Amino acid sequence: MDGTHGDRDRSFALAERANTLMRDYGPSAAPRSYAVWYAYVSGTQPLLNDALKRLTAASAALTEEDIETLYRTYLDPSRLSAATEHASTGVLSEIAGVMEVLDLSLGSTTQYGESLRALAHDLDGPTPSQAAVHRIVAALVATTREVSANNRTLKARMRESRSEIEALRETLEATRLESLTDPLTGLSNRKHFEDSLCKLVQGASAATPAGLIVIDVDSFKRFNDVYGHITGDQVLRLVGVVMREQVKTNAILARFGGEEFAMLLPDTNRATARAIAEKVRVSVMARELVKRSTGESLGKVTISLGLAMTRPGDTAVSLLERADQCMFSAKRDGRNRTVDDAEAAHLPHVA
Repeated sequence: MDGTHGDRDRSFALAERANTLMRDYGPSAAPRSYAVWYAYVSGTQPLLNDALKRLTAASAALTEEDIETLYRTYLDPSRLSAATEHASTGVLSEIAGVMEVLDLSLGSTTQYGESLRALAHDLDGPTPSQAAVHRIVAALVATTREVSANNRTLKARMRESRSEIEALRETLEATRLESLTDPLTGLSNRKHFEDSLCKLVQGASAATPAGLIVIDVDSFKRFNDVYGHITGDQVLRLVGVVMREQVKTNAILARFGGEEFAMLLPDTNRATARAIAEKVRVSVMARELVKRSTGESLGKVTISLGLAMTRPGDTAVSLLERADQCMFSAKRDGRNRTVDDAEAAHLPHVA
């Protein structure tokens, strides 16, 4: 069976399973309901799967509202901008509320000061009678209690606002991270990679060198052509998992192209960077890929890696070009190997 038919059969099997679950749990076969259940059976959205499992464990059937919430939260492509806008609006609203309370507090404090001046003026005159003293003290106590009550209100409101702003900040941070993450592998996406590469080069020096490792999956087109794109995605996830498992430094791990990955290694010397590259290469090669739908062994996956270390005058473009040249050299030399720009310095530019 070729890859195209394998993909086709797999997708029909997923669709059949999604339809069965819609009939079992409802609420309908509307497009959004189908999208939610298809995402569930395909396993592309782990967080959606967790949320759906909790709902079905609590109730024998889903409602239209449940489906709408799941779709908006995990599948709606506009959810990131909507979440950012909502959080930003919330922060501005909280700030406006705090400013209003501060204005009230300042007004109360000003009024308190004016009351004190008036009472002091009364005491500066001729010796007041005992009744006048009692009146002045009573007015002072009442004014002080009012200010104290206002201050308690202010503190409570500030605590509430701090808690709300912290929750909104977490929402914004989660949205920001999602916008910088590759959804298939969970690694950084191309945007984050490019931004981080510029910072890596700017922060490097002779005293604190940095490395860039570019990774390309060997014979990836064959996986897609023979076994289908779903299996190809499984290969990409495998590489991402190994990178996260094997690299424990402050490296930035990214998938910046189809089957292209990168590791940015700040404050790292060549020997350490080379060791990291080899550790990832050997670990990927040690894994056996199994087709989930059939249990069929697909053999080993190998990767080719190119390592470039920062040099004086480097830019993000020049560093990436050297790492790419090294990776292409590794492929020309037989694949499943690491080449760095010390041994590949004589190579011509590779377009």
